[in-house]
Amino acid sequence: MAIDCIKTMPSITTPHHHPKDQDQCKDDGKSFVFDAQVLRHQTNIPQQFIWPDHEKPNTNAPELQVPLVDLGDFLSGNPVAAVEASRLVGEACKKHGFFLVVNHGVDKTLIAHAHNYVDTFFKLPLSEKQKAQRKIGESCGYASSFTGRFSSKLPWKETLSFRYKAEESSSKHIEEYFHNRMGEDFAEFGTVYQDYCEAMSTLSLGIMELLGMSLGVSREHFREFFNENDSIMRLNYYPPCQKPDLTLGTGPHCDPTSLTILHQDQVGGLQVLVDNEWRSINPNFDAFVVNIGDTFMALSNGIYRSCLHRAVVNSQTPRKSLAFFLCPKNDKMVTPPHELVDTCNPRIYPDFTWPMLLEFTQKHYRADMKTLEVFTNWLHQRSLS
Repeated sequence: MAIDCIKTMPSITTPHHHPKDQDQCKDDGKSFVFDAQVLRHQTNIPQQFIWPDHEKPNTNAPELQVPLVDLGDFLSGNPVAAVEASRLVGEACKKHGFFLVVNHGVDKTLIAHAHNYVDTFFKLPLSEKQKAQRKIGESCGYASSFTGRFSSKLPWKETLSFRYKAEESSSKHIEEYFHNRMGEDFAEFGTVYQDYCEAMSTLSLGIMELLGMSLGVSREHFREFFNENDSIMRLNYYPPCQKPDLTLGTGPHCDPTSLTILHQDQVGGLQVLVDNEWRSINPNFDAFVVNIGDTFMALSNGIYRSCLHRAVVNSQTPRKSLAFFLCPKNDKMVTPPHELVDTCNPRIYPDFTWPMLLEFTQKHYRADMKTLEVFTNWLHQRSLS
């Protein structure tokens, strides 16, 4: 990973995100612990989880009507379906970077098992979950909110993240991860998520074909770019909160990754910003939610928008979701294809690798709606120094 260039990073000062607003926690042994089994019953939630008034949620946000993209007809070679799917995706990605896919080919039983094991893990005692504790500066492991990284505007959630590598030599990587971190009892757990990630990788490559076609480049271009992806899988668990109007499950942000493929349970809570209004996305078990991330926004030379979204919580029912974050192989240079660059559409973002942006968001900047802009400014500063 590109750690050396990040370690010497100059200070970041922008009107939107001054360093003091990062509110980084000091390693003083006094970090607040988010124990969902306790906090879910408290009527007075800790101050760290109360968001500013202008960012507090609207739990009754109007529903966003999102067209369903039939991926099955597209991948089967139906030319009429390909044109229609390309049109739908192009319109959505230019407007807000968000769409749904159906007939995706992922086994429903596998999806159900993946959701069941979310319950299995997050219902464990905190001490057991902490066997997989995520370390500061890392992107994988168990995180009880972001209590180790920040001390304000904390998300009301727990997560478990792990790495997926598409290359054949890593075919058992996830199974080995859970065996090493959680023990032999989690063998089946690891097998299910190994299978699920392989299905997500296959699905994401099909979606990349569609994105390539919709942008006017070859269907194979982005598929080949991500063929040996080095991605992140995340299990999200949003426990009930007795004051859901004061906090957020996830704050407003754009994913720094390339593409997010999300499967929601039936509880609901995902919201997307469209035309300066938060709109809710109703759950659909037969569909995957797909949103563009910052890295693909750069790959498209800014033609497609990174999706600004957040999650709200409720006072009664836990919410679960499965998020697969597609990322390129570490040595791949993020640069748009030549078809998307000309005198009328000059380059917007400089070349970078995914590890550089990942390191930036894990150690120096709290991902939000300005991540790519601030990261780009820093790269420009560095090139001039």
